[in-house]
Amino acid sequence: MKPVARLRRREPVEAGSWPDAIPPLLRRVYAARGATSVEQAQPRLTQLLPPDGMLGLDAATALLAEAIAADRHIVVVGDFDCDGATACAVGVRGLRMLGARRVSHAVPNRIVHGYGLSPALVDELAALQPELLVTVDHGIACHAGIAAARGRGWQVLVTDHHLPGEHLPAADAIVDPNQPGDAFPSKMLAGVGVMFYVLLALRRRLRDAGAFGDGNGPDLSVLLDLVAVGTVADLVPLDANNRALVAAGLRRLRAGQGCAGLRALIEVSQRDYRRLTASDIGYALAPRLNAAGRLEDMALGIECLLTENAAQARDIASTLNEINAERRAVQQQMTDEAELAFARVAIDAAAMPMALCLFDGDWHPGVVGLVASKMKERLHRPVIAFAPAEPGSTQLRGSARSIPGFHIRDALADVAAQHPDLIERFGGHAMAAGLSLRLDAFDAFREAFDACARRILTPELLQADVLSDGELEVGELDRVHAESLRDGGPWGQGFPEPVFSGNFEVVSHRVLSEKHLKLVLRMEGRAEPLNAIHFNGWDGTPPPKYVLAAFKLEPDDYRGGDAIQLNVVYRESV
Repeated sequence: MKPVARLRRREPVEAGSWPDAIPPLLRRVYAARGATSVEQAQPRLTQLLPPDGMLGLDAATALLAEAIAADRHIVVVGDFDCDGATACAVGVRGLRMLGARRVSHAVPNRIVHGYGLSPALVDELAALQPELLVTVDHGIACHAGIAAARGRGWQVLVTDHHLPGEHLPAADAIVDPNQPGDAFPSKMLAGVGVMFYVLLALRRRLRDAGAFGDGNGPDLSVLLDLVAVGTVADLVPLDANNRALVAAGLRRLRAGQGCAGLRALIEVSQRDYRRLTASDIGYALAPRLNAAGRLEDMALGIECLLTENAAQARDIASTLNEINAERRAVQQQMTDEAELAFARVAIDAAAMPMALCLFDGDWHPGVVGLVASKMKERLHRPVIAFAPAEPGSTQLRGSARSIPGFHIRDALADVAAQHPDLIERFGGHAMAAGLSLRLDAFDAFREAFDACARRILTPELLQADVLSDGELEVGELDRVHAESLRDGGPWGQGFPEPVFSGNFEVVSHRVLSEKHLKLVLRMEGRAEPLNAIHFNGWDGTPPPKYVLAAFKLEPDDYRGGDAIQLNVVYRESV
């Protein structure tokens, strides 16, 4: 059962003062997102927040500077998602640029080691004989693994962005803008962003110590292609600071200056690097990198990002593309099974749980997050999908996705506080989290989680809203405005892509791939009809003659010339 969406108009906001180069339509869109000047709407690297105020930077850069000076073996420990992979690549590349000669990397295998720096991973890392471990995109919740590493005499630097628990791990240094006492103005950095900031601060320390002679040190902006990909992929809010990072990274990618691995991923995903957008990162590049960590080993994805050999990068990208195709098939099967399971527990709206917990003994633990995300989108309720940690295991791994107004990590903390024996481990942030529990605790957890949701969720929060930036004038439905909207980003979480609405006559329709609708629409006052596509819009019933549609205005690069296309995201009969 899918909730009925509601189309709502964003509140109009005074556009403010803008240069003539910014079209009035774009000014209106920016203002509706809280940006009332070009500096707020299109922040540049010169506006980047300085590292000052980020707690733990002094200790972290001292550790790294000493390790570089003493030629110690530094091992950067990544994570098995796109943010973790790009953060690992940024760490390895950046430390080498700053003079480290002995830098290796490692990443946990989802099935073998579980999440983060675990004692099992520490045992495996012993063969590398590390002297300093640098965790990226994890570590703030890895108490046991950090204790095991320090017990072997290794130093540990944690760089993370996830919310900490009640106690911090006993690392030598911790850099996490979300740890207590941190004064860094933005708490929205992805893991790759935190690692980039550590490198910026390390370069400053080394420069002040005279490590670069009279120079300023290496140009770390060459790493921003990776920072952009990891930031967009992790769905962190694109505040002004993150938009500055992502925009700079996109400029490098559009100029063909990305690393060999990202250029190869763009090619294999059949995107045009000259027109690459944040949406292309989210829907094309990130899934191919993530597929390695979901079904295979993220070491392959990290190798793609680290290689300097274009031919090797193309070979790895091709393999990642094949793994991603397998991931899509597994995801579709699991999602179909999840919908059947949901149908058994909710015949009608009255019986629908406030929050959904799903489990199947045959599901793959690397894909449950995607299943949770799909079900959350379809039901507009918090969803946690569980799978055995490995085939036949009684240990479950769950991945949670939430909706605005329901902080999923805080909800798990609330359940853990009231039922200390249910959850073995959890972590995450407002919209996504991960956890582990025993199979025999699943039913009790499901009840406790739903009870928590019932205390917090209201009917208003369970209403799915489609927010519109209003109607477009006939003269705004052209290629010039479509390109200005495309290039006016980066758009993403917290700074959403523009969506407009209007009434149309449906001239014709046809079904594509048994689930999409290709439409020809007519708008009053416009002589030429409009081409439109509604992905997943076919429900078995032909569209009515007249519709109210919400859509994104896009250049139609397939047809070329002055062609545009409406990407429909919502429609109803009028």
